[in-house]
Amino acid sequence: VQLVESGGGLVQAGESLRLTCAASESIANIPVMAWYRQRPGRQRELVAQIASGGLTKYEDFARGRFTISRDNAANLVHLQMRHLNPEDTAVYYCAADLDDGLGWGLGTQVTVSS
Repeated sequence: VQLVESGGGLVQAGESLRLTCAASESIANIPVMAWYRQRPGRQRELVAQIASGGLTKYEDFARGRFTISRDNAANLVHLQMRHLNPEDTAVYYCAADLDDGLGWGLGTQVTVSS
């Protein structure tokens, strides 16, 4: 399955963005879809994940500000991000839990100015 992220951009602190991950095939049977991010000079880190049944998990920095959702019928996964701050500046990647490991998109850049 191929994953394509969109929705990134340049925003000011306090603003919101909605990222979208479009999959080339059905995601209905993919157990977990997730968003990761890689900040400048840092390792890639999990942001949030969502199971096929809708159960979600958030990292501490995302909980309460970010919302992950999936539309299995449309093969889409979204990440709604609110109250963004400069520390959220990163490349955001969509990931799929596939049989042979994680599948990745190419990422979308999010830049938050102070």
